[in-house]
Amino acid sequence: MEMYKMMTPGPTMTAASVLQARSRNFVNPDVDTDFCEEYHTICRELADLLDTENEVYILGGEGILALEAACASLTEPGDRVLVIDNGVFGKGFADFVKLYGGEPVLYTTDYHRPVDIEGLGDYLAGDHHFKYATVVHCDTPSGVLNDIGAICPMLKEYGILTVTDAVASMFGEEIHVDDWGIDIICGGSQKALSAPPGLAFVSVSGDAMRAMRHRKTPVASFYCNLLLFQNYYEEKWFPYTMPVSDIYGFAEAVRLVREDTDRIRRHHRIAGAVRRAVKAAGLSLYLDGGDAATVTVINVPDGIKDTDIIRVMKEQYHILIAGSFDVLAGKVIRLGHMGNNANTDDVAQMMAALTKTLDQLGFHCQCDMGEIFLKEVSVVF
Repeated sequence: MEMYKMMTPGPTMTAASVLQARSRNFVNPDVDTDFCEEYHTICRELADLLDTENEVYILGGEGILALEAACASLTEPGDRVLVIDNGVFGKGFADFVKLYGGEPVLYTTDYHRPVDIEGLGDYLAGDHHFKYATVVHCDTPSGVLNDIGAICPMLKEYGILTVTDAVASMFGEEIHVDDWGIDIICGGSQKALSAPPGLAFVSVSGDAMRAMRHRKTPVASFYCNLLLFQNYYEEKWFPYTMPVSDIYGFAEAVRLVREDTDRIRRHHRIAGAVRRAVKAAGLSLYLDGGDAATVTVINVPDGIKDTDIIRVMKEQYHILIAGSFDVLAGKVIRLGHMGNNANTDDVAQMMAALTKTLDQLGFHCQCDMGEIFLKEVSVVF
């Protein structure tokens, strides 16, 4: 198979030590209680990274599992749920709410910018009778970053539980779960954590757990039922056989993130340099502001197809970038600079290759984006 740099907004490139950890001889997690101890240790390390005392559970499935499990575990038939919608994944929460019998009420705003806090406050003043609300921190298709540090506390003031999708922002942006009153936060292995895809994880507050325990109806799922994990450590029992090898690699990725104390600053420095290089080349960003530090989303120039840009980048320069989907399909390309991708050398190669690719396809860049990136990334702000 052809090797290439995977500079997508997830999955990301994985450290050799993570792959090596996945090759360890595995144990029987249903019987060997030592594994339960190891799992619990990883969960507490994640909690520390997320700045929370809440319980954290690692789930055997891709990041979307965390989103569905949060909705499945909280939603009962007839529940009104506020779905904060300023992106594809933001709107997508409505599907999970409906699937489990809830009534999603969409608060829809411009997809080109973050949710306006004052506007949301005005809306809630008029209607706040919701069991919980969903919000996306970084909506990956557009790269918009919502201020969950303001949104979640506002919701909690009205007694509304909060479910936050931080899959694409976690470990590349600041997150303080307890200070921000986040009841359930959802993450995935394949983004800035830089482990292979296949694991999701959640932190669950006491308020959220009480809401689940006091349901009038049972959770309409087994695999997505977070209640099944609540006593795993005391009982040394998991609701299903845990993917041990995946978790070994995951544990190593968590260790690397814990050691990387400069990661937030580095993500922001690289993201800023990428965007300044993009603008210098005469390209335009999709967003009008509020970009996340983990992904840059660029409008496809007129007369060029996103698929051609992606194909040339991969075939000629051995770098894989991404298009987008849903309402953004064919309109933008996405550059990932999260986790292990957030390093100067690889991003510079990506930007230089993108310059050559666009020139080849008929868009004349006003500069070499690789060179501009290297100049900009060295500037200290």
